[in-house]
Amino acid sequence: MRKWFLSILILLLAVVLMACGSDDNEESSNEDEETSSNSKWDEIQEEGEIVVGTSGTLYPASYYPEESNDELTGYDVEIIKEIADRLDLEVSFEEYGVDGLLSAIDSGRVDVVANDIEVTNARDENYDFSEPYKHSYATMIVREDDLSGIESLEDIEEKVHGGGATTIFAQIAEHYGAKIKSYGNVTNDVYLRDVENGRTDLIINDYFLQSLALEALPELEVTQHPDLQFHPSETAVVMGEGEDDLKEKLDETLNEMREDGTLTELSEEFFGGKDASEKPEEEVEEIEGLDL
Repeated sequence: MRKWFLSILILLLAVVLMACGSDDNEESSNEDEETSSNSKWDEIQEEGEIVVGTSGTLYPASYYPEESNDELTGYDVEIIKEIADRLDLEVSFEEYGVDGLLSAIDSGRVDVVANDIEVTNARDENYDFSEPYKHSYATMIVREDDLSGIESLEDIEEKVHGGGATTIFAQIAEHYGAKIKSYGNVTNDVYLRDVENGRTDLIINDYFLQSLALEALPELEVTQHPDLQFHPSETAVVMGEGEDDLKEKLDETLNEMREDGTLTELSEEFFGGKDASEKPEEEVEEIEGLDL
C-alpha cells in the first residue's frame, strides 16, 4: 500500500514538473517569437532615429551646397528630413557610393536608402519601396558639337557610357551595346568633363538631374540630346523586404505630404520650378526587351 502511494506521488510530481516545464518552454517560445517578430519600424521607434543611406554627391537629390559644406541637402534628403520630423524621429545620414547603397540595407548599416533610386521589378524582388515621390524619365548627355555621333538609342553600340556599374542607366546602355566606364563616389562635373574631353561618349541618367547638372556647369561643351526621351521611371524610399510596418508609416507620411503640397513645394525648390512629384506630360519611349 505504501509503495502504491509513493508511486502515485512520484507520478503526480512528474506531471506537475512536466506542466511547469511546458509553461516555461511556452513562455520562452513566446518571448522568442515576440523578439523575432520585432520589425525595423519597432527598432527605429526604440532608437528614436532613422538611419538613411545616401551618396551626398548626386545633385540635386543629395549633395552639399558650395556655400555650406557641412550640411547635406537635396530633394531626397529634404523629403526624408520632413518624414522624420512628422514621425517624431531624429535622422542620421550615412554616405556611400551609388553601387554600395543597397548593400548597406542588406548589412543593416542603414534602415532605408534615399538617393533617386528607381523602382524596378528586379529590385522589388529583394527590397520594399515606399510610394513614389518622383516621376521622371531618362535622357542622354552627349558632346555639344556632334551629339557624340548618336541619333538614336541604337547608335550607342560600342560607345563609352559613364556612370555607376550597377545603375539602371548602365543597364540601359549595356542593353544597346555600349561599354561602361564606372566611377566611385564622384561629383557630376567629373562625369560631364569626361564626355567633353572624349574619355566617354554619353551619360544616360534622369532628365531632371541632367538638366540641373548642365545648368550648374554651363562652361562645359556638352548638352542633353534634343531628340531622345525614354524609359519612364518612379523614385521611392528603399527598405528591406517585408518591412510592412515601416512601409505603411512612410506611405502615410508621403501621401500627407503630397496632399498638403509639400512634395510639390520641395520639387519646385530643387528642380527649377518643375513638379517632379507628378507624372510628366511628355511622350516618353518605352524600351522593349529590357528586363529591369
